[in-house]
Amino acid sequence: MIPITRPFLDEKEAKAAHDAVLSGWVTQGPKTMEFEQAFSKYTGAKFSCAVSNCTVALHVALLAVGVMPGDVVITVSHSFIATANAIRYCGAEPVFVDIELKTYNMDVDKLEECLREDCEMHEGILFYKHIDSLAIGVSPLSFIKSFPSSERAGRVAAILAVHQMGTPCDILEITKIAKKFGIAVVEDAACAIGSEIENGDWEKIGKPHGDIACFSFHPRKIITSGEGGMLTTNSSEYDNKFRLLRQHGMSIPDTARHSSKNVVFEDYVLTGFNYRMTDIQAAIGIEQVKKLNGIVEERRNLAKVYAELLSDVPFLCIPKSLSGIKSNWQSYPVRITANSPFDQVPFMQKLLDNGISSRRGIMNAHQEIPYKEQKWSLPKSEEARNSVVLLPFYNGMTHEELDRVVRTIKEL
Repeated sequence: MIPITRPFLDEKEAKAAHDAVLSGWVTQGPKTMEFEQAFSKYTGAKFSCAVSNCTVALHVALLAVGVMPGDVVITVSHSFIATANAIRYCGAEPVFVDIELKTYNMDVDKLEECLREDCEMHEGILFYKHIDSLAIGVSPLSFIKSFPSSERAGRVAAILAVHQMGTPCDILEITKIAKKFGIAVVEDAACAIGSEIENGDWEKIGKPHGDIACFSFHPRKIITSGEGGMLTTNSSEYDNKFRLLRQHGMSIPDTARHSSKNVVFEDYVLTGFNYRMTDIQAAIGIEQVKKLNGIVEERRNLAKVYAELLSDVPFLCIPKSLSGIKSNWQSYPVRITANSPFDQVPFMQKLLDNGISSRRGIMNAHQEIPYKEQKWSLPKSEEARNSVVLLPFYNGMTHEELDRVVRTIKEL
C-alpha cells in the first residue's frame, strides 16, 4: 500500500530520544528550550514557546490576545475542526467566512465584507450583528445569552487565519484589514513550517506576520515530534503569557528552580493548564529542524513532478505555483472538475483498489454536528471538501510509487 504520508525519521531522531530518556530530564526542560531557540532561528521570530500540540497552541494564542467568553473570532470553516474548537475553548464562537479555490484559504474580500457589513461599532468596539444566529445548540453563546451581560456578547476579538495545507494565505492583506478595525491576528500555521511569503524579501511563515503563529508537529506534518506544537511571536508580553498558561500559571520555570543555588518557591499567578512539551519530543524536534531545508526542497521538487505528469489529465485541477508565495507542500490536493464523468468517492475507491491511499479534501467545521445547527452558507468551502482529493505525498516517495499513482489516475 502506498500511504498518504509517512514521517521522515531516522537513527538521528532515535538517538536523540534515547539520549533524552537517559538524561534523567524527560519532561519540559533544557531540550525544550533548545528546540524553541532552533525554531526561532529558523522562522525569524523573536520568541518561540513549545507546547503539547497545535490545538493547545491555538487555545493559548487566543487567550493571550484577549479572547473572552461571549466574543467571536473570524475564521474559516475549511480547516481541521481544531481551528473552530479552540475558539470555543475560550467561551467564544467562530464566525466563518468562505475561501477562494485557488489556495483553499480565506477569501480576503469576504473577510472585509464580513467586518464591514455583518459587524458594527459600539463605543469604539466592533461587534458581530447576527449573534442570535450563532447562539444556538451547543454554542457557548447560547448559555451566555441567559445572563444580563449578553447584550455585550459578540465582540470581534480576533481573526484566526489558516495557512491551509502549507499554502500561505494572504496574511499581509489580512493584517492590513485587521489593523483598520483594531483586531488581533492569530495564524493557524499548523501545516506551514517552511512555507514562505514575499514581503520585500522572502520571509518564513512564523516570523510571524500577525501577532502570533501556531504550528503542529503531528506525524502528518512535514516535521514531527510525535505530537507537539509551537507558538511564535515578536511580543515578549505574549511570550510571557504563553509560558504561564502552559504550566499552571507557575511563576518560576522548572529549569530555573532546579539550577538555583538558593531555596526558591514558585507562585501560581493565574489559572493555567498542563500544556507542556516533553524533552523527549523536543529532542526529536531539534533533529527535525536540522533537516527542514532539505525536507522542503524535496517536497517542492516532488510537487513539480506531480504537476508535470498530471497536467494533461482533463478532469483534474492541479495546484498552481502562485506569485508571492512558496508552499512547503504539506499536502498535494487535486480537484475533480465539474465535467468529470465521476466524482470524488469513485476516484478514491479506484486508487484504493490499486493499493493507493488518498484522503478527502479538507473538512468543514460548519458541516459537522457541533456547528451544523447554525446553517452557514459557504459554497466554495463545500465545493472544496466534496471535490478535492489529497494524493500520496511524503519525503522519500520513490519514482516508482509516484508513477504508479499517476498511471492509476490516467487509467480512469
